[in-house]
Amino acid sequence: MTQSWQFWAFLSAIFAALTAIFGKIGVAGVNSDLATLIRTVVIIVVLTGIVAATGQWQAPSTISARTWIFLGLSGLATGASWLFYYRALKLGDASRVAPIDKLSIVFVAVFAVLFLGEKLSLGAWTGIAMIGAGTIMVAVL
Repeated sequence: MTQSWQFWAFLSAIFAALTAIFGKIGVAGVNSDLATLIRTVVIIVVLTGIVAATGQWQAPSTISARTWIFLGLSGLATGASWLFYYRALKLGDASRVAPIDKLSIVFVAVFAVLFLGEKLSLGAWTGIAMIGAGTIMVAVL
């Protein structure tokens, strides 16, 4: 089961949900940008421990320039996403903020087709449209 991408994606969804709940509670008493910084420090400490404990460290010089560029861009996008997410949590209900954040599913599908050349079936596009419509319903109604 641990070799299945579905298993890890499901765990990701559960922990993303917990992120919203814990974040909403945590951001109540602090500026949203500082809350994001605290969260980031925790992530750095935990991931450093995981990489060290599992022997996954790799010399930075062995990583290609292309990898550095795209991981750097991914890091910048993640940081912006977290800043915007915590600001939204500070101002809105977690039950409404999180679904809008999950519009990222729709954007990932569109970007994957445009930039990665991935192909989606009619059924997949129907599901993506339903996710978009459901998100709008949760946010507006």
